[in-house]
Amino acid sequence: MAAAGDLAFVTCQNGDALSLIDLGTRAELRRIPLPGKPAGIAVAADGSFYAVSADSKTLRHLDREGALLAERVLDGGPIGVALDPATGHVFVSDWYNARIWVLDAATLAPVTELETGAAPAGLAVWGGLLASADRDGDMVSVFDLGTLALLHRIPVGTRPFGLGFAPDGRLFAGNVGSNDVTVMDPREGTVIATLPVGERPYGVAFAAGRAFVTNQYADSVSVIDLATLDPVATIEVGEYPEGIDTAGGMVVVANWFENTVTLIDAATLEVAGAIGTADGPRAFGQFILEGSG
Repeated sequence: MAAAGDLAFVTCQNGDALSLIDLGTRAELRRIPLPGKPAGIAVAADGSFYAVSADSKTLRHLDREGALLAERVLDGGPIGVALDPATGHVFVSDWYNARIWVLDAATLAPVTELETGAAPAGLAVWGGLLASADRDGDMVSVFDLGTLALLHRIPVGTRPFGLGFAPDGRLFAGNVGSNDVTVMDPREGTVIATLPVGERPYGVAFAAGRAFVTNQYADSVSVIDLATLDPVATIEVGEYPEGIDTAGGMVVVANWFENTVTLIDAATLEVAGAIGTADGPRAFGQFILEGSG
């Protein structure tokens, strides 16, 4: 389970805030104001974080105390965010203009833009790759992080929204329109499998040799064995689960309509408790920092 010092940075859209939670002590440490309906989140290794407020079209970089380090207003429909420490870039998807902004992670100055399919939402970084879930294009775009070149556009299910890289590099995308998950080889640009899950799958995370998928309309998490891709279990969580991430052997699920995060033991698949948040937790992205002390 989570250790003391493991932190969850939970964007709460309705509350215009971020709930900072110590997962070891299961206590909310503070609420940091984030105007403009925040949803997208990416946490840096130093405990600072990047949050996207969709209504105000604003990307902010703040430290864990809530001090503003940099800010950038973007002109389209910013939604998802991901950080690549190796290149010093932060990426933000533009829902309205089929692109990803590439920004300097320190200053948030624009670097370039990448073309995606229609309505890009979730972003994920791993192993020198950037992946974008292009919802209205029914595909995933994969880019090389070093060159920023487009490598593949991979057809997936209907309306992919959230996605994530498994520890072995396979890429999983939750398709909210077809109630399934597409498993891909992102380097080859091929589909490995399509797996049925619950109604309106949103986010995906990995722990203990398993994939965990939030099902918004089913108030549940689907569990998939990574070795066989077989279904393992369905776990009831809070109302309208969205963002999902892991800390050690704990899976953390943000329940948008319940103002909680649910904690799941990844080994036993038992619900280990819940922690209250500000209003409307979404936590869309990588929102956990392990071992921060």
